Amino acid sequence: MSKRSKIYQEKVKLVDKERYYLLTDALQLIKQTARAKFDESIDLAMKLGADSKKHSVRGTVMLPGGSGKFKRVAVVARAEKVKEAEEAGAAIAGSDDLVEKIQKGFLDFDVLVVTPDMMGAVGKLGKILGPKGLMPNPKTGTVTFDIVKTVNEYKGGKVEFKMDKTGVLHMVLGKVSFDAAALEKNFLAALSAVIKVKPSGLKVNYIQSITISGTMGPGIKIDAKAAQEKVEVNV
Repeated sequence: MSKRSKIYQEKVKLVDKERYYLLTDALQLIKQTARAKFDESIDLAMKLGADSKKHSVRGTVMLPGGSGKFKRVAVVARAEKVKEAEEAGAAIAGSDDLVEKIQKGFLDFDVLVVTPDMMGAVGKLGKILGPKGLMPNPKTGTVTFDIVKTVNEYKGGKVEFKMDKTGVLHMVLGKVSFDAAALEKNFLAALSAVIKVKPSGLKVNYIQSITISGTMGPGIKIDAKAAQEKVEVNV
């Protein structure tokens, strides 16, 4: 196991591993624990009390302060919608030609948006797109005729989230350079979106723990109960 750097060890000392921080304090602390020369992304991780074998927890959220990540959006549609996609700023747009290009290995995009009338053609790409998490899905709004709105949303801060097999959900919260107010708005929007897709009939505690961390920094545990109360106040 590789030894942690001296700088990392110094940053770790700033975090009380036994403490569950209030949101405001955690966001201030994560700025202090950043150590990379680049602008670190902030990861939000939630341990959910849902059984991945019985429940599917997934959705999207529009981060009001932006995600800090440039999304390359690809669009598969018919002629008139292809033009709309290009005008909206999609990285690439096409019809059967783009489907064929993806089939041959082209995956130079972060989000794939498809119009419903092209899902038959895109469906055969499941084995290619599925493992990469790029398969369009109506639940995430990536199967739609509203191309302009969808492209603009993903370019402007819309992010997807999905609970993994271990019951943990990850999503980007923004960048360390964002001001605390923007990060707090992003956090509350993200938490609210996860709460809204809580599986019906779930009797155990839904959000069991919340942690945020920078790309190169230690995890900071957040008081989940206090955070959820804050969401309720801001709804």
